[in-house]
Amino acid sequence: MVRPIVKDVLLLGRRAEAAVEADLPVVQDLMDTLRAHTGHCVGLAANMIGVNKRIIVVDGGGVPFPMLNPVIRKRRGEPYEAEEGCLSHSGTRRTLRYPFIEVEFQNLSLQTCRQRYSGFLAQIIQHELDHCEGVLI
Repeated sequence: MVRPIVKDVLLLGRRAEAAVEADLPVVQDLMDTLRAHTGHCVGLAANMIGVNKRIIVVDGGGVPFPMLNPVIRKRRGEPYEAEEGCLSHSGTRRTLRYPFIEVEFQNLSLQTCRQRYSGFLAQIIQHELDHCEGVLI
């Protein structure tokens, strides 16, 4: 189900709780909502649709994939300045991002995975993980 995007900074500023098996339906809502915003959105965090759980969905070049309870385990390279937009607010904002990250997360089977990401995909994941931490960019 496509859900409305939350813009309330008090809700978005809360740190997300760990996702559990009962939260799996949220993934489908995130996927549907991301598809509804194709062309101007490349990732969503659950709190952006009103669910305070540590779940993100990232569009990896036309193939969206979910991550439950993602945590960055390693950051590499010199941080660079990025200018990012977000559906939860208007305009763009500047922030620092790492060019290479290693993320530990659970897949839809709740199996723990560890994957390395670079470039724009790493930037998207970092943005969505900021949402999980209650950080507004």
